[in-house]
Amino acid sequence: MQDNWHNGYVTRIVQETYNTRRFWIQIRELERFDFKPGQFVTLDLPIHEEKKKRWRSYSIASAPDGTNMFELVIVLLEGGAGTTYLFNEVNVGTEIPVKGPLGVFTLPQELDRHLFLICTGTGVAPFRAMAHHIHTHGIPHRDIHLIYGCRKECDLLYAKELWQLEKELEGFSYSPTLSRCEDGWTGKRGYVHLIYEELLAVHKEPAYFFLCGWKNMIDEAKGKILGMGYDRHDIHQELYG
Repeated sequence: MQDNWHNGYVTRIVQETYNTRRFWIQIRELERFDFKPGQFVTLDLPIHEEKKKRWRSYSIASAPDGTNMFELVIVLLEGGAGTTYLFNEVNVGTEIPVKGPLGVFTLPQELDRHLFLICTGTGVAPFRAMAHHIHTHGIPHRDIHLIYGCRKECDLLYAKELWQLEKELEGFSYSPTLSRCEDGWTGKRGYVHLIYEELLAVHKEPAYFFLCGWKNMIDEAKGKILGMGYDRHDIHQELYG
């Protein structure tokens, strides 16, 4: 296929939460599928006659590992043609045309400032890839704050893995916060904005801000970050939906 399209083969599917699945895809025609953490791929799904209405883009949730395999984490959207097809029709062995890697939502060349990775829902995917990449390659960095908002504890993705990474990666903190938490939750409550505002109220350091999730969260975060005196060039965003 031309124009950076490849034949992708689904090799594994895992039901991660009640409405979220992890899909592993292999590009067999390549020895390596090279990408930068934070990039995305576009899938061409047989859901419409017009090709652009068949395309759905998803951030790569895995860090590059030198293989021809990568992982996506996808939430089922009610009434969504793309995710309905992926959940109902795709099985291990299904072939899906894949375009990529694409996008510039990637880490700066030098991590010479504090890093705030702020996300909601499946927006954690590129940040999981970034954090593992930094850890695996021992990349020098300042403090890294992964701030992750969900409604309930059952919605959290990669929670055990990220708690473990907090123990292993120096300077990395994982802060999940729930807006509709239930009894027994001992972590942070409320929305993501409260966490980075509190951290920066104590120590306002030079920082890079990466925002990934729904438009309302990103718009509110941008306003608050600019209001704290940071420059718009300090903010990088990847919009979902």
